[in-house]
Amino acid sequence: MPVFKSVNKDFFKKWCPEMAYVLGFFAADGYITVNKRGGQFLGIQITDKDLLENIKKALSSEHKIGKRARGGNEQPTYRLQVGSIEMCDDLRRLGFCEKKVRRLTMPNIPRKYLSDFVRGYFDGDGNVWVGFVNKKRKNPVLTIVTMFTSCSTEFLRILWGKLRVEGVSGGSIYNAKGNYSRLQFGARDSLKLQEFMYNQNCLKNGLFLERKKKIFKRYNALKKRHAVVV
Repeated sequence: MPVFKSVNKDFFKKWCPEMAYVLGFFAADGYITVNKRGGQFLGIQITDKDLLENIKKALSSEHKIGKRARGGNEQPTYRLQVGSIEMCDDLRRLGFCEKKVRRLTMPNIPRKYLSDFVRGYFDGDGNVWVGFVNKKRKNPVLTIVTMFTSCSTEFLRILWGKLRVEGVSGGSIYNAKGNYSRLQFGARDSLKLQEFMYNQNCLKNGLFLERKKKIFKRYNALKKRHAVVV
């Protein structure tokens, strides 16, 4: 007989900071699958086990986190999979579906929870880079670039519009090779995104990817140091 493990099946029914973050992460790195027997599962697969543990805690889930080793020096991946028709139906009502990669849509997110959703998506399908440009010049320029990636250009366009309302006024969308698009921001808007995404909610619930948050901190530290040198 199957072993039933508890989970908060109402998790995606009501907006809150934790729900918005997990939904954003699910939009980036989650999936819905239906097996031959009609069982329905939602899953999230990432390389950061600590974050997945925090997501599991937010879901009040007793499900086991699986580990999958990869070849070479690649990090292993960790997967949390929850069987629940009710939760999968709630995700569908929010606009998600099986094989959502190119059909990804933006849920109707209450504005007060947008920052949590954006941080979740950023932790799944975002990136931040810090370094110096114009290195051959006498005074190289320190910069930071923040990116969101998706196979759905329309999703990125809607996200871009919502961020403009929050004061992130710049940015550009690039259609990259490999059938995906990238929403990219320069230094000024990256700092606005930092302030927007890393609010008090993430400090309370621990729902953020530490290594990405540290890159913003590194830029701020280098900026102070570089300013002294100049």
